[in-house]
Amino acid sequence: MTHESVLLAEAVGWLGPGPGKVLVDGTLGLGGHAKRWLDESVPDGQVVGLDRDPEALLEARRVLQDHSDRAVTVQDDYRNAARHLAGRPVDAILLDLGVSSLQLDKAERGFSFRAEGPLDMRMDPSQGTNAAALVNEATEEELCGIFWQYGEERFARQIARRLVEARATKRLVSTRDLENVIFHAVPKAARFGRIHPATRCFQALRIAVNKELESLETFLPEGVDMLKPGGRFVVITFHSLEDRIVKNAFRLFEKEGKGKVLTKKPVLPSTSEKERNPRARSAKLRVFERGSWEVLR
Repeated sequence: MTHESVLLAEAVGWLGPGPGKVLVDGTLGLGGHAKRWLDESVPDGQVVGLDRDPEALLEARRVLQDHSDRAVTVQDDYRNAARHLAGRPVDAILLDLGVSSLQLDKAERGFSFRAEGPLDMRMDPSQGTNAAALVNEATEEELCGIFWQYGEERFARQIARRLVEARATKRLVSTRDLENVIFHAVPKAARFGRIHPATRCFQALRIAVNKELESLETFLPEGVDMLKPGGRFVVITFHSLEDRIVKNAFRLFEKEGKGKVLTKKPVLPSTSEKERNPRARSAKLRVFERGSWEVLR
């Protein structure tokens, strides 16, 4: 499937591109949002783009090649953005927390159960514990906690128990291995619902493997302090855990006098976008605007 940046026009519109402005794109992905920002920030707007995925960075650099003199791309977790800015404030920050088609559609990355591949799920394949290690080595309690906390999976206990039983016979090494155990762990009535019964567990393992919520919770307060007066912080989320963290953080920043929430309700994809790009269906966009220095003092 061809990758399409979710809420592209809406996100860039809220970010407020323009000449001389600097955007930190903390989840550069395949470069769609960054390219639109640079197109609308001629002649000297800039992007500092970060992504943990080396394959995504290669594609993003190709997409941004016509603006290579105005785009800095770095392989790193966005929680480390400050170290690449040398203390300079920025005009806008974007986080698009979705998984890209590059990751989902390549079986060897192990993000999806649609095709068989190794249980990996790491954004950066050179770092950290992969999903296979978690599935085969975590305790039943730890697995139950991951599925419940990060996937809001109502059958977390049954699935964790069945995984521990299954791995005692044979190590689970592929996405098909995991999907099969989960499918048979849930009650028969839950196996053929609107979403596949393995969906929430795969999401939960991906979040745990990449420490995604830790990065988000760490960066939100740091990011808002990087913004210039009037700077905008735009975050696109794809599930309720992320959205709740962003919503509560933005409300807290407003309460602390750091600025104001511009989206009292999240911006959602249009009907046409959801029909055109099913991966946009659960997307929500929220915006915070930094206040003036005078107010902040």
